[in-house]
Amino acid sequence: MSNFEADLRRAVRGRVLVPGDDDFEAARLPWNRAVDQQVRAVVEIEDAADAAAVVRYAKQAGHAVAAQPSGHGATTRLDGTILVRTGRLRGVEIQPEQRTARVEAGVQWGELLSATGKHGLTGLPGSSPVVSVTGYTLGGGLGWFARRHGWASGAVRAFEVVDADGEALRVTADSDPDLFWALRGGGGDFALVTAMELDLHPAPLLYGGRMLWPAERAPEVLAAYREVTSTAPAELTAWFTMVKFPPLPQVPEPLRGLSGVAVDSTFLGGEEEGRDLLRRFEDIPGMMLDTRAVMPLDALGGICAEPTQPVPGAGRGELLTGLGDAVGADLLAAAGDIAPLASVQVRHLGGAVSRPADGGGAAGPIAEPYLLGMIGPIMSPESGQAVAARLADIARAMAPHTTGRKPLTYLGGGETAVSAFDPDTLARLREIKRRRDPAGVFRSNQSVLA
Repeated sequence: MSNFEADLRRAVRGRVLVPGDDDFEAARLPWNRAVDQQVRAVVEIEDAADAAAVVRYAKQAGHAVAAQPSGHGATTRLDGTILVRTGRLRGVEIQPEQRTARVEAGVQWGELLSATGKHGLTGLPGSSPVVSVTGYTLGGGLGWFARRHGWASGAVRAFEVVDADGEALRVTADSDPDLFWALRGGGGDFALVTAMELDLHPAPLLYGGRMLWPAERAPEVLAAYREVTSTAPAELTAWFTMVKFPPLPQVPEPLRGLSGVAVDSTFLGGEEEGRDLLRRFEDIPGMMLDTRAVMPLDALGGICAEPTQPVPGAGRGELLTGLGDAVGADLLAAAGDIAPLASVQVRHLGGAVSRPADGGGAAGPIAEPYLLGMIGPIMSPESGQAVAARLADIARAMAPHTTGRKPLTYLGGGETAVSAFDPDTLARLREIKRRRDPAGVFRSNQSVLA
């Protein structure tokens, strides 16, 4: 046993895995199996005190620490780090009268929504039930209810963290305004977060689901989508998706290999009003699937039928300046038969996400009204090259209609925080990083210094 391994095992109570251990190869893997994380060790911490012990050891020994609750958003920037898994930190405490929740760092969105939904309340989730609440929120969190309530990071009222000195802190806007601001959407570069306190929002009724047509209906569906979103209230969110379901075991058998065009939607309200707002889509013939219904909050993750088991892939995001005739024509021409990609999606933004969050934060307003997201599965080195080329081709074709900026969690391979933040925000984030973590103890998926 090396001195490094022995010292690390003495420092923490959680399980420590290093190269050569039976479970190390599985433990080091991120959600995206196409990313090869060559980490120095994996530590499955027991609690917040264990998190502090890991950080103190890392600082003393000159190692970097990377916290990764579920492995989403991983990059090779974590090579050589001590990878901290927070999966055992699963506490959820709901205060329905105060409309708040305390959520530990290993909790996934599906778990939190199951707890809040019992009280007619919701957090601000994305499209997947298995993404961690903490990782998603540190990256800003641009999801289903952003048009009504803004970034998920704007709902945080307190962070429980371990700082670069290994000290446990409770960070609020009053106690530590700079660190609080940075953690609200600036990523995981500044501290190891062990829990968050979040504001919740009323959601006594939720209507939503997926409508699916054959791929050849894409022009008609996109035209209707443009009409609906041009007048949509903030309570309605709709996403247009050209999809090719990959032939993978994670995909329901009737959909494997199918090409189609979908509109996924949620409405914070009742069925009658929700159907009226989406009525335009019912004029389009050939609908193959309509799952819209009044639903419980914890069913949100099923709308987009995203895989709930790890898959290899690559993605890219771009913010669109609009969705007029020229943009739509270029999108349909560029995407065409989207293979080898799995999806090309347009998400409607605007509403609260276009305004500054109460209390501020690094995730600032987004002026662009739509977000283009693309993702493709990677099953071999050759398919990886084909996916990368297709992503680049579509991005180039859409460049006249994009701004170059993108949300932090939409950065693709080789992209940096320069694309996620305006110059003033990035300069402030870098100053806070250098001042609060001069030794570089923390290394996030997307470093603000890159």
